[in-house]
Amino acid sequence: MQQVKAVVARAKGQPVEVTTINVPDPGPGEAVVKIQACGVCHTDLHYREGGINADFPFLLGHEASGVVEAVGDDVTSVAPGDFVVLNWRAVCGQCRACERGEPQYCFATHNATQKMTLAEGDDAGTELSPALGIGAFAEKTLVAAGQCTKVDPSARPAAVGLLGCGVMAGIGAAINTGAVGRGRSVAVIGCGGVGVAAIAGSALAGASPIIAVDIDAGKLETAKALGATHTVDSSTTDPVEAIKEICAQTYAGAEGADVVIEAVGRPETWKQAFYARDLAGTVVLVGVPTPDMTVPELPLIDVFGRGGALKSSWYGDCLPSRDFPMLVDLYQQGRLDLDAFVTEEIGIDDVEAAFAKMHDGGVLRSVVIL
Repeated sequence: MQQVKAVVARAKGQPVEVTTINVPDPGPGEAVVKIQACGVCHTDLHYREGGINADFPFLLGHEASGVVEAVGDDVTSVAPGDFVVLNWRAVCGQCRACERGEPQYCFATHNATQKMTLAEGDDAGTELSPALGIGAFAEKTLVAAGQCTKVDPSARPAAVGLLGCGVMAGIGAAINTGAVGRGRSVAVIGCGGVGVAAIAGSALAGASPIIAVDIDAGKLETAKALGATHTVDSSTTDPVEAIKEICAQTYAGAEGADVVIEAVGRPETWKQAFYARDLAGTVVLVGVPTPDMTVPELPLIDVFGRGGALKSSWYGDCLPSRDFPMLVDLYQQGRLDLDAFVTEEIGIDDVEAAFAKMHDGGVLRSVVIL
């Protein structure tokens, strides 16, 4: 058992606090990882606000990289000293998705069996709920060994750790879920961290045109820097008509984009995505809606008549063991600019301030350095 500093959300809507937690020694199938960097993701804020579930207190943080410190006796996939990116899809290998050769859809992903606990205060000993089974706003954390993906140890921890959630979700939404490639047109609605990652992924795959849609001029500029060929300010322009016009200029007769990625998670923008796609085109929902949101009313004949596919993308349909090392290699080659996603590096005491900056829209990612 070790005691380390960590960021905990004790109650819904209350500011997070840095406190001391207990991290058990790793048991069977587990690993203790010394965290080097962890991005501040909107999902962490959702946990703090009670938008995921009510299993307080939460140990926040999940977009992380670090070094394996210790493993359980039966662990062979990683060893102490390995540099890893943490993931929340530790595949089971036994569910029906895994057995049919599609582990990226695993229905029974693993987390650590033992629980980390609060180490001080009146509620000392209370079990913590780690965000996405990780809990990496901490000097060290306990995870399932399968949540550790070995990558190039010379890579910058603050950059590659972001593959653990938002960047992978966006890139995967384009390449894995949307099957974006050469000769395909793409529009991305919503240019926050996930949206611009989808743009970067589309550019990596050779798509054209790549149309970025947002209401924030700064986000549209970032989208251009990461590969967007066109931008649309949807506060002043009808995005559906703009996407159709741009695609028709490139491909005669096109009635929209081949793939439209919705990275906001709202009914209004999903409906825009539905009508902005070409006939037989694909809509990919990667923005996370709230439980009260419903699919906007659509004439069923439009769903039938336009053909194509309406998909959701969960974690970019990624397989960490396949995708993380590949994307880190592309980053090391200078072909994928993960550094562009790191807006600032902060300390463990600055997470609450980073949440406030999310509302201003001025950061892609604040990254906690430990």
